[in-house]
Amino acid sequence: MWDGGDAYERYVGRWSRPVAAEFLRWLDVPPGRTWLDVGCGTGALTETVLAEAHPAAVVGVDPSAAFLALARQRVPGAEFEVGTAVDLGDRTADVVVSGLVLTFVPDVARAVAEFARVAPYVGSYLWDYRSGMQMMRLFWDAAKDVDPGAESQDEGLRFADVSDPDPLRALWTGAGLKDVEVTGIVVPTVFRDFADFWEPFEGGTGAAPAYAATLPAEQRAEIRELLRSRLPQQGPIELTARAWAVRGVR
Repeated sequence: MWDGGDAYERYVGRWSRPVAAEFLRWLDVPPGRTWLDVGCGTGALTETVLAEAHPAAVVGVDPSAAFLALARQRVPGAEFEVGTAVDLGDRTADVVVSGLVLTFVPDVARAVAEFARVAPYVGSYLWDYRSGMQMMRLFWDAAKDVDPGAESQDEGLRFADVSDPDPLRALWTGAGLKDVEVTGIVVPTVFRDFADFWEPFEGGTGAAPAYAATLPAEQRAEIRELLRSRLPQQGPIELTARAWAVRGVR
């Protein structure tokens, strides 16, 4: 699911960048701090930290070698290392952040505890898979109309225990973090046309594209045409994406 850096960029990497910028403005960390971006992927958040937060240093950590290879090309001012959210070893930083990561971590509580162990300031954001990330919501609603088996793969159902405000707040307080706050960040996601909307779902990278790759071609085509019928037939497709952001201090 996580072997295609370019495919991920086309799917949601391009939408993570505007969320990252709003997220960092909300965190409001003073300049000159050291940052650790856990689950850095292709470097969207890391790149934004360099551009917006004026850090002393920033290190991105991710288990995917393919993602890290693309991140090194895109973000030359940062360091990138192989690693996982649940075991950060002897790393330390002033700030730990993670973007769009925790829903894919096997032990989320352990990961947040690791964040709080290595840094005094911890922030994260996740898509609102239930209703706020419109491109994904449209896909899963169409998929369930075509394939009853899609119900078990729907991220809005699978990740509700992590990616809603109350679970996020509970994870942060459960890790001993204080002054915990949660906010919503909404950004526009404008697609040139239907091809720009649909083709990333054929890329195989990410939960929805990985599910789509398991389907027979006929079922994928049925989902595609159902989505086409539900979206504007001419001009750009103007949607929005909401992420839930959380922050706390040790």
